[in-house]
Amino acid sequence: MTGDFRILLAIAAICSGCASFPDAPTSTQIPAAVADALVSVDGARLGLTVFEARSPTAVAIAVHGMNDYAGAFALAGPYWAERGISVYAYDQRGFGRSPDFGHWAGGDALKQDLRAAIAAVSSKHPDLPVFIIGHSMGAGVILAALKDGPLDVDGAILAAPGVWGGASMPIVYRATLNLAAAFAPGKTLTGERAERQASDNIEFLRGMYHDPLVVKETRIDAVLGAVRIMGEGWDATNEAGGEILFLYGEKDEIIPLKKMKKAAARLCGAVTVKSYPESWHLLFADLGRERVLQDAADWMQSRTARRPQDKTGNLGPAVFNCPADGGNGDSEAGR
Repeated sequence: MTGDFRILLAIAAICSGCASFPDAPTSTQIPAAVADALVSVDGARLGLTVFEARSPTAVAIAVHGMNDYAGAFALAGPYWAERGISVYAYDQRGFGRSPDFGHWAGGDALKQDLRAAIAAVSSKHPDLPVFIIGHSMGAGVILAALKDGPLDVDGAILAAPGVWGGASMPIVYRATLNLAAAFAPGKTLTGERAERQASDNIEFLRGMYHDPLVVKETRIDAVLGAVRIMGEGWDATNEAGGEILFLYGEKDEIIPLKKMKKAAARLCGAVTVKSYPESWHLLFADLGRERVLQDAADWMQSRTARRPQDKTGNLGPAVFNCPADGGNGDSEAGR
């Protein structure tokens, strides 16, 4: 390690505290799901899209990834609704139709909103099992929330989970990002030079490109915030567990495959891992999505069928004691 590189890392370590984000908002009310909004604990109205099943046997709360919004589930939501699972897809704070579009609200706020969504949907459907489905950074938020304490749900689906941050990311990346966020937090990036493909569904990608609710220019401080929450998610994989379905596409060019595979192995509890050779990062929208969507529906329905009459949350560190070396349950490759 050269002297200049040591200096860079030292400066980055000092600057890591320079880029700060808001604390979670103060709770002033009981959260609720009303019309087209999820009303969080501070009264903030987060964008909400509901895909209702005619005679629901379960409900799912869908949490989108970075720069996206509930539209990420435009193909998945109707598919699950047709199979008896009502889907509540909300826009995380700072994204889509929610307040402060394009600005990072802080990881604590995103975790608090997730718990608010669970409380609101559970209250609306007290007799039905509730699942959470997170894609990419949304899955990272779920894992980070699990690190803080159990979630009152019947299971979680983590799709292409955002676990590339914190200790799982090379230190030089973190150093550069911290420096950039400290000195130019408002500078924006488009990602066009990354030359990475998110899906083989080109029509869906074009729709995202023209959708005004999808963030196109990302502030550097927002990138740092996303990396931090994904780092929390990575850390949580060595502590959290429960009824979890872990999904990833082997053609994913956004989240490193090695990191996802290692994260899956670190989780404990009743963990089912499925990989799909022809799926990309947006595996709920890919051309071959039906196998993925059906596996997710089957998994939720199987847990609904064996669920006791009285709802009891069974996801979180309080349920399963993780061994020191992590380790999970079933592993199955999608075909």
